[in-house]
Amino acid sequence: MVKSMTGYGRAEETFNGCTITVELRSVNNRYLDCNVRIPRLYLFAEDAIKTRVQDTISRGKVDVFVTLDSTGAEKMQVSVNKPMADGYYTALKKLAEDYSLTDDISVSLLSRFPEVLLAEKAEEDVEQMAKDICSVLDRALADFDQMRTREGERLKADVLARAAIIEDKVALVEQRSPQTVAEYRAKLEARMNEVLSNTQLDPARILTEAAIFADKVAVDEETVRLHSHIDQLRGMLDKGGATGRKLDFLIQEFNREANTIGSKCSDLEISGHVVDIKAEIEKIREQVQNIE
Repeated sequence: MVKSMTGYGRAEETFNGCTITVELRSVNNRYLDCNVRIPRLYLFAEDAIKTRVQDTISRGKVDVFVTLDSTGAEKMQVSVNKPMADGYYTALKKLAEDYSLTDDISVSLLSRFPEVLLAEKAEEDVEQMAKDICSVLDRALADFDQMRTREGERLKADVLARAAIIEDKVALVEQRSPQTVAEYRAKLEARMNEVLSNTQLDPARILTEAAIFADKVAVDEETVRLHSHIDQLRGMLDKGGATGRKLDFLIQEFNREANTIGSKCSDLEISGHVVDIKAEIEKIREQVQNIE
């Protein structure tokens, strides 16, 4: 199916008291350009994030925002600073001996001295944290992909509608083109009759001039190619996938054929149809710029 390059996705989940939020935003770009914004402490997960994005998205400028909130849920490890405790204990024992004091050293007493007990943040399991972040990323990517798919279907419907209009206009050009030759022949014959009123006209000369004109204004090849391009356009849109670049190239071919028809024909009616065709081609080109 056809997907838009623009989209937004978001997911949030809590693991072991840590809330992970992932947001994705994308805009049009010729190639895939992925930027990850994540706290420095978790930069170890950046490569895994980019790999997952590349597996899902082929084109567009994608910004990934990762936030982690572990307020009040940080795991702490409390340990005994044994050298410090030994130093305090030895000093207290000596103090009791030197001054004949009662030896009432207790755990509660030692624990109150500075730096005897050390409270440190427990080390995180890096691999598990990366997995948790990627798990939330997968949900955000699914949400992001749904939005791109919905937008892609709208783009496809609009492009197909405009392609149908072009097809109708091309049919009108094909109907009108033979009439221009007949009208040219009639005008040429009338003009020659006027100039050479006393001389008999040579039918062969009229036919030759008309044939030369018909060859100059013939647009059969261009209209046939336009019909073929329209069929290719429909085929690409039905096939789906990352067809944006191919569609962009195909629209250039649309323009080339329309320009050729316009340059060949001086007929006002055909010129009007060509203007309409080119207007629809330009609108399709703008829409194709949004397709992945």
